[in-house]
Amino acid sequence: MAFTLASPQHSELLVKKSRFIGCVQPVADRAAAHAVVDALRQAHPGAAHVCWALMAGGQSAANDDGEPGGTAGRPMLEVLRHHDLQGALATVVRYFGGVKLGAGGLVRAYTDCIAQAVGAATLVPLVSQRRLHCAVPYALEGVFRREIAAVGATLEQVQHLGLVQFSLSLPEPEAANFIARIDDAAQGRAVWRPA
Repeated sequence: MAFTLASPQHSELLVKKSRFIGCVQPVADRAAAHAVVDALRQAHPGAAHVCWALMAGGQSAANDDGEPGGTAGRPMLEVLRHHDLQGALATVVRYFGGVKLGAGGLVRAYTDCIAQAVGAATLVPLVSQRRLHCAVPYALEGVFRREIAAVGATLEQVQHLGLVQFSLSLPEPEAANFIARIDDAAQGRAVWRPA
């Protein structure tokens, strides 16, 4: 089962005078990840490196930001993969302490910094969502809205035309029961459109 993060979680690690400031946080896509990394670079102008790893479906990526290849971004990405995280960004700001850590030391430091942050984070199971479109007579609008609230669906759009047209998304496991309850309440007057 895949997970995402409920909120950002920070960690800090000191290794041979180098300071590693880590963070894992939920992000939607690569553009959002780049915005976070750019903000970190501005907030930490004296940092030697701002390395990052992103797990976001087909937009996953890792960046060593000048560290030896494969010693920062890739190990951080592996921590995210190990915890089955999606829609998650791991960042580490490194202030160089004057002592070289070697490739193995860097991999351990970046891995440990992100592992600490993930270990302290609240993980939320990712449930696939299903989009539904339905039109019902005005007399059934209240029933439909109560069913939406009961199932925890997200109402995306309502249009009052000849019928009340709803667009919503809800957890995939709830969809079949929701459709059955609406069909039963509407007694065949609900019109379902493909998503």
